[in-house]
Amino acid sequence: MKEETGTKEKLLVAAKEEFMEKGYTATSLRSICKKADVTTGALYFFFQHKEDLFGSLVQKPLEKLYELMKLHYEGELQVLKQGIVEKGDYTENSEAANFIVIYMFQYHDEFKLLLTKSDGSRYENCIDEFVEITQVHYRILADAMSKKYQVERIDDYTLHWFAHLQIFTFSQFITHNVTKEEALVQIKTNF
Repeated sequence: MKEETGTKEKLLVAAKEEFMEKGYTATSLRSICKKADVTTGALYFFFQHKEDLFGSLVQKPLEKLYELMKLHYEGELQVLKQGIVEKGDYTENSEAANFIVIYMFQYHDEFKLLLTKSDGSRYENCIDEFVEITQVHYRILADAMSKKYQVERIDDYTLHWFAHLQIFTFSQFITHNVTKEEALVQIKTNF
């Protein structure tokens, strides 16, 4: 059992290095096995295929980030339903943004893989999924605010653009080699 755990860990370490260096598409299972000093049979004992191996590195952090986003958005909707949303009250947003930045840096390599090395895998469109989740949330908030303040409804394209900018901001912290401390300063300054 201990030997199996060691072999799997060696494969995961080698896979992360190979994916980080070459990207999903250019990485071969043979190169991972060679780097881990294990047979391809050993790899297939633990993983069904290359995407399964890639997913074992990124799936859990990705799911947790989706969960954190959804919890934050649900909290905002609860506040909205209570009717206490006012212009200029951004304390909770700033705290949520800090928490998400800290979480993303906790899994920096995994998010770097997702954001820059996942082309060709089922994860290559994760940014679009983040944008979609955010856009749906913004639609609800924008409609409620339009109704409350009796202003014109914001069109879907504009909301998509805002959602994309929001997600792009967070992804830039990972893709542009910003430190966690620099990212938190940006959040404090801009949120």
